[in-house]
Amino acid sequence: MSKKRKKKRALLPFRLNILFAIVFLLFSALVLQLGVVQIINGEEHQAVLDETTNDIAEISVPRGMIYDSEGNVIVGNEPIYSITYTPPKNGDPADKRLEIATKLADIIKMDDKAVDKITEREYKEYWYQLNEDEANSRITAAEKESLDDTDVYNLTLERITKEDYKQYESDDKAKQIIAIKRELDSATELVPHVIKNKDVTEKEYATIAENMGTLSGINVATDWERYYPYDGSLSGILGGIKTGIPEGEEDYYKSRNYQLNDRIGTSGLEKEYESLLKGDKKRVRYETDNNNNIISQDVISEGQRGQDLQLSINMDFQKELDKIVREELKGAINKHPGANRYMEDAMAVMLNPNTGEIYAASGQHYDRENNKYESEDMNTVFTAAAVGSTVKGATLLAGYQEGAIKMGDSFLDTPMRIKGTQPKKSWKNMGVINDLQALQMSSNVYMFNVALRIGGEYNYKPNQPVSFNHDAFQILRNYYNQVGLGVETGVDLPSESTGYIGSTGQAGNLLDFSIGQFDTYTTMQLAQYISTIANGGYRIKPHFVSEIHEPSNEKGKLGPLAETKSPEVLNKITATQEQIDHVKKGFKMVFQTPKGTAYSHLSEKAKKYDISGKTGTAQTSINGTDLENLTLIGYADSESPDIAFAIVVPNTGIVSGGGQYPITYNIANRALEYYYEHKAPEEKDKSE
Repeated sequence: MSKKRKKKRALLPFRLNILFAIVFLLFSALVLQLGVVQIINGEEHQAVLDETTNDIAEISVPRGMIYDSEGNVIVGNEPIYSITYTPPKNGDPADKRLEIATKLADIIKMDDKAVDKITEREYKEYWYQLNEDEANSRITAAEKESLDDTDVYNLTLERITKEDYKQYESDDKAKQIIAIKRELDSATELVPHVIKNKDVTEKEYATIAENMGTLSGINVATDWERYYPYDGSLSGILGGIKTGIPEGEEDYYKSRNYQLNDRIGTSGLEKEYESLLKGDKKRVRYETDNNNNIISQDVISEGQRGQDLQLSINMDFQKELDKIVREELKGAINKHPGANRYMEDAMAVMLNPNTGEIYAASGQHYDRENNKYESEDMNTVFTAAAVGSTVKGATLLAGYQEGAIKMGDSFLDTPMRIKGTQPKKSWKNMGVINDLQALQMSSNVYMFNVALRIGGEYNYKPNQPVSFNHDAFQILRNYYNQVGLGVETGVDLPSESTGYIGSTGQAGNLLDFSIGQFDTYTTMQLAQYISTIANGGYRIKPHFVSEIHEPSNEKGKLGPLAETKSPEVLNKITATQEQIDHVKKGFKMVFQTPKGTAYSHLSEKAKKYDISGKTGTAQTSINGTDLENLTLIGYADSESPDIAFAIVVPNTGIVSGGGQYPITYNIANRALEYYYEHKAPEEKDKSE
């Protein structure tokens, strides 16, 4: 036993010596490695530690402004206080953003719209961040193993119930935090993102400025917002902007260097001229260290706000036309409320027929549910209606060119009876009339004969079937398209309606087509059509923007001219000048001769303006009630026109005793009177 004990005692010091030797060797290796790091590679590693990164951020500038033809600001930029958040490179983690939002909620108050937008998911995410351990416990180990991180997170949110977060729905502080954090979450690294820029109080601004050292990435600045001095007049055509790339258009805007928090034109002229209005962004270089902390920043380029648009619109004329159309719409509804129970809209466009410059465009709508009238100027390009007899000039031009009729040809205007159909007639029996009289008195039967002949039917006999080529529909459409009916006008807006194309049908449909009661057209299309006739056959793009200017350093003043929008001819119609002049002669008879359908409706002042044009009435119905669409197109003066107009009023009631409330004539009389009374003196001299 004693020998074994002695042997064990001898082994212990030996084992300790081996252990000490191992420890010594490991320690020596560590010292050696530290020496290599510090002495041999020390400079290299220090360089890595000291390494910084330069990043360029692009910051939006104020948009270009919009002026009317007289240089008055229609859409401007108003400076406002702004509170912004600039995330570091790679952004702040979610818990850091929550911390910032919680601090900000003690200083600023988000508006009700921001709070009302809080979603169920945002409530759940807020609860998750405050109760992360409990939330994670609702996911099993097997689920975590089989799902990726995103799916695990979404499943966790699904298992958060309304019972969990319902207390926040009535907690004003919590809702403020959530609304603020939404803005923080949507910010782009190194780019200032607006958290609040409406109704920022002086106290909020000052408190943020004093506490920026404790609010990471938060700053105060002067921002801008759009303002509209003319009380919403022309608001639809001017369009709107919003912060953020429109849904579904991410690829388009990102490929053009837009960021998620840019303000972008979403409709109207704001969208159509986005590339000019947005300007050149300010460029800032940020220097960041390896921990993504910003060490320094410097401005590479101050950028430049967007270019300014000057419109051909005269806002005094525009406001007056809005007033006229609204008053006449209201007057018609109030005078015959029973008959006009479906009447809700009236549209009018006034433009230069030689250049396409739009002087005023008004759409007024009666909101029956809320009993109020409101501007809907985009109805001039989007609301299409059957326009009735205003198309008859185009029908005659088609007939001349197809050889269906010659200028001066006559027909007997008496009810037309095609076997198996109801009689089709004019508003009265006119006897034997020629083409000019057909325009003057608005004969339907004359146009029926033209349409049948275009279709190859030259042998109409009462109460017998007719045989015609169904290509006649397309033949007529082709000629209508030449003057602007049924095709895009090319107006400088993001989109427009081309109207409804009726399906090819029977002979009765062809007859209806020839008098404007089959296809439908917009007010802007009618304006282009009458302008094409007025200027001698050139279809010109109507446009709102006449000039583009560089930004001015002087507030409210136009800068240097960058571009003038010249008239753009889309096509010259194939009719001869003699044929066009012949139709113009008939249009003049409509307004200037006693038998003309517009003659008795002209005001005494309007009679001096030498107006030519065409009246129109199209039969329609709603819920079994017979109604009429009223239209009126024209230009003045007849020989050298400088203004053309188109007016459309759908769904007017048929007044007891016959006839309609003369709303289209009233609008035309008042609008033309205003135009000529307010023309520049040198222009008045030419017209007098």
